[in-house]
Parts: sequence; structure tokens; C-alpha cells
Amino acid sequence: MTLPGSPHIAYRGNDLFIDGCSARDLTARFGTPLYVYSRQAMLTALAPYRQALASRPHLVCYAMKANSNLAVLQTFAQAGCGFDIVSGGELERVLAAGGDPAKVVFSGVGKTRAEMRRALEAGVRCFNIESLPELDVLSDVATQLGKRAPVSLRVNPDVDAKTHPYISTGLKGNKFGIAHEEAVAAYQHAASLPGLDVVGIDCHIGSQITETSPYLDALDRVLDLVEAIEARGIKLHHLDLGGGLGITYTDETPPSADTLIGQMLAKIDARGHGQREILLEPGRSLVGNAGVLLTEVLYLKPSPQKNFCVVDAAMNDLMRPALYEAVMRIVPCQSSGGTAQTWDIVGPVCESGDWLGRDRELAVAPGDTLAVLSAGAYGMSMASNYNTRGRPAEVMVDGDRATLIRARETTAELLAAELKLLQT
Repeated sequence: MTLPGSPHIAYRGNDLFIDGCSARDLTARFGTPLYVYSRQAMLTALAPYRQALASRPHLVCYAMKANSNLAVLQTFAQAGCGFDIVSGGELERVLAAGGDPAKVVFSGVGKTRAEMRRALEAGVRCFNIESLPELDVLSDVATQLGKRAPVSLRVNPDVDAKTHPYISTGLKGNKFGIAHEEAVAAYQHAASLPGLDVVGIDCHIGSQITETSPYLDALDRVLDLVEAIEARGIKLHHLDLGGGLGITYTDETPPSADTLIGQMLAKIDARGHGQREILLEPGRSLVGNAGVLLTEVLYLKPSPQKNFCVVDAAMNDLMRPALYEAVMRIVPCQSSGGTAQTWDIVGPVCESGDWLGRDRELAVAPGDTLAVLSAGAYGMSMASNYNTRGRPAEVMVDGDRATLIRARETTAELLAAELKLLQT
């Protein structure tokens, strides 16, 4: 039985499989908590992006903040993708994974001079600029290096992406981008600076978007700006339309990537901009449904008001439920055949917000393994060491082969960078 989200994660009989590997075998080999990703599921998710854009110049830049494991980056680099980065550390990860810096766009509201310098030296494709002061600083850094920094301004179209407020980025009240009404003047200022080369325009309105209308509304406003900017004699080579396409966690029905892109390209062509290169920055939609978090049931704690199922994964391993009140499907890795009861799935961390799922109907017993589905995005990349807990191991599955791609952290490793006070 295939589960919602990805055909690569399904039951065979009573056992849950990720591609050709059973969850039972993976936990016996690698332990829990354990993140497991299907490489083929990632490539399957990438395919409609590539197919929809095949007829014109384009670059798909994986938004690596969703999942920055080197093996994940390697998978997309080998598939010809570029990368959307938001820090100097992410640039170093791209380079370590064999990614091409000439296919990197550098986003983010708080780039430091050191990060700008390193990105210019590495030869990134473009800086997505988010404020007027950033233009001035980047021009200064580039001039000192004897270079011209390629820039695209991220404009804020004031469009409601209809998603969680923490991951909505295109409204006036958000910290991201340059206000729509200030964009033309900002482009004129950028074009006047000696260390900058204006090459494109960028717009990203949020994440986990499940409708096409916000994208199309934002695109109309971006194309209005393109025409106004070029009327001032400033040529724009590419349109960076961001990412943020949602996935199925429970019952969401987001449009397919090729459907969304087809509608956007039709609008671009209808308005006479079909010659421009298209950049897209998908993240969650490429990796979210490709991953699961496997966790062992430690204790069952019934009470008159709530039944608690205590597992060995916690909010430090998967922040989305605590941070966003995100609902993610949780299923048993093997059918126990017992009677289902209503449980809150909670972890060992000393916080009432440490929960992975509430009011779930499950037949469980201590020693069972549960799978939190659609955990490939913003799971391990947001994990922490709260309560001095080592982060989980990560495994990549390709067919019936499972490869450890990050070892489980040990307490000794957590303590190694800390220094005690000298005794006086």
C-alpha cells in the first residue's frame, strides 16, 4: 500500500519500506532516531521541474536550507542543479559536495562582508539583494576585490501566500525583500554603483504554498516591474521566480510542479517575456516527501485525560510540530495487530512543547517503531542539541542499498568544542 506523498514509501504486507529497504532492517542496522531519505524520490520530484522548463533557458536551484546533507546536495549537483544558499556555510557545503559555484544564487537578508567576499572569490552566479544598504556594501566589497558583483533584487510584491505566518515572506510586514513601490528606484541605484552588474529580478513569497493563484498574482506584479525597470534603460536577463511549492503532509493537494510552471510560463509568454532565462528555487517540494524519521516507542503512559506514547525522537530532532504546530502523518513500521487507541506522540525533552503528533489513532507497544512521514525537509536541517542530545543518524536509500550519510552524534563530540575554566 502506497502512502500519500511519495510512491517510494509504502507498505509491503505489514512492513513499511523506503524503496527496497524495510524500516525494520534499517533501524536494526542504524538505530533510532533515524532519518531515511529515498534518492529516487528526490529525482522523481525534480523531473517535472526539468520537463516543464526544457524548452527554454533555465536553472533549477535547490533551496538547500530544506536539507543540506552533503549526499543530498551531491544528488542534485549530479542531476545538473544549481543551489540557492543563505549563508557562507551553505556555500562551503555546496563546494564540498561538488556543486558548481557558477550555478549558485546567494539569498538572505543579512549577508556579511566576509560572506560576500568569499562568494565573489568562489564565483557565484548571482546575489539576491534584499535591501538598499546591502547594495552599497556589496558594491564596496566587490570594488575592493576588483570585481563586479552580479545582482538580482528580491522584490516584495505584497502578495499573501496563504501559508503559515512564519513561512510567509511576500507581505509588507515581512523582513524579506525590497518593497514593490521602491523597487524601480532601488534598481536605478544599483545600476549606478561601480561594483555591481544588474542581471535579474527575484521574487519569493513563502513556503508550503498549495495554490497557484499567489504565484500568478506575484508574477503579474514582477512583470510590471520588469517593464518599468527596462523603460529606465536597465536590462534584466533572468526572472528568478523563487520556490515554496507545498507538499502533501496529510490531505493537502498542491498543484504539480509542471502544472504550476506551465501556468507561469503561459503568463510570461503572453506578456512578451518568453526570451528570458527562468530560475526556480524549490526546496521542500524536492526533498520533503522523500524522507521519514524513524523512532522507537519507549513507554506508554495512559492517563484519564491524555494517553502519551513516549518515543526516542524529540523536538530537537524534528522542530516543525513545536515551531509551526505542523501536522505530519505518523504510521507504524510494522502492523502489530493490536487495538488502536488515541495517543499523543511525545519525546523525552523537558518541554511541554515536545510533541511530534497529537490525537493519533495507533495500535502501539513499547519496542515498536513509528515513522514520521514527509520529514525530508526542515527536519535534520533544523535539528539541535537541546538537552545535550546528539542529533540522529541519516541514511540514503537507493533501491535496496542503504548508505550511512551522517553518523549519529555522540556526547563526546558535543563536549569536544567546549572549554572548562582554568582552576585558580
